[in-house]
Amino acid sequence: MSEIIPGLGYIKDDFRGDFIDLSAGGDGMWKVGHEGVQRILTPLDRKIEIIVFKDKSLVYVKSSMGSPAVYPLPQSDFNGPAQAVLMDLDGTSVHSEAFWMWIIEQTTARLLNNPGFTLEAADEPHVSGHSVSEHLKYCIDKYCPGKSVELAREYYYSITHEEMKKITEGRGRANAFTPSPGLKEFLYELKGNGIKVGLVTSGLYEKAWPEILSAFTTLGMGDPLDFYDAIITAGQALGKGQTGTLGELTPKPHPWLYAETARVGLGIEPSQRNKVIGIEDSSAGIVSIRLAGFSALGINGGNISRSGVRPLVLSSFDNLTDALPLILGV
Repeated sequence: MSEIIPGLGYIKDDFRGDFIDLSAGGDGMWKVGHEGVQRILTPLDRKIEIIVFKDKSLVYVKSSMGSPAVYPLPQSDFNGPAQAVLMDLDGTSVHSEAFWMWIIEQTTARLLNNPGFTLEAADEPHVSGHSVSEHLKYCIDKYCPGKSVELAREYYYSITHEEMKKITEGRGRANAFTPSPGLKEFLYELKGNGIKVGLVTSGLYEKAWPEILSAFTTLGMGDPLDFYDAIITAGQALGKGQTGTLGELTPKPHPWLYAETARVGLGIEPSQRNKVIGIEDSSAGIVSIRLAGFSALGINGGNISRSGVRPLVLSSFDNLTDALPLILGV
């Protein structure tokens, strides 16, 4: 895979095995050798397909909820120092993915009426980083066909409310939400250099707010609303007699959460995209950042490598503070 891929550039030899060549993609909309399509690539998790033409690449985002979408893949060209940093919440700012996967596991157990049910290691890329509905649909298809996503969501939020109440009362799961190593130093360094900071999550507000509030309380950093320049979540949960949002159909890996944080939340003009960088630990988040037109940094420990999206990452780091020289342009 030595040729230039529009929107990606050269693929490093070390990442050659991350992409799989397909003969057709987009549920049959494109075929290699037809209508200018030169290649069709999919990462190891097969969540997206990259339709490669001579002068452009399109990304087909699959959807288990029946709402696929197609986006252009912009070329990313970060030029430090950053004007703004867009940060994921779960796994990047706060270590909480294990807790939320446990909630998915408990929801599936209730659907099966089997308290002893446990997820398999192979399920992890499919139950983290995407929307709640995508996670639940995956578990239903694999473990309990015939059950509805609506019933699963009802169980999920019932369990979530119960567990969050326990946590706020000091009797919930220990270490459900812990700040990522170096988070405090990293955030203060960004702010000290005049860099805008946006927090971006596919989680609904009722999930996300307790997490970041817990982290800031642990770190003695005060009110997150006084610190972040913008916080964008997937909105409020849809309930009986309540209004809802599009958060379940347009989360990561779609570009809209990151695009909205930068353009609406931080006031970054499209012409300044090369001064913005996003940080993620999940494959869905990396794709979301790149489709929004920004360069992406990966934090090791999530599912980026296993999912096969390393070619979309500018650089990867073990800790947030390790990324500061690149962000600050030093």
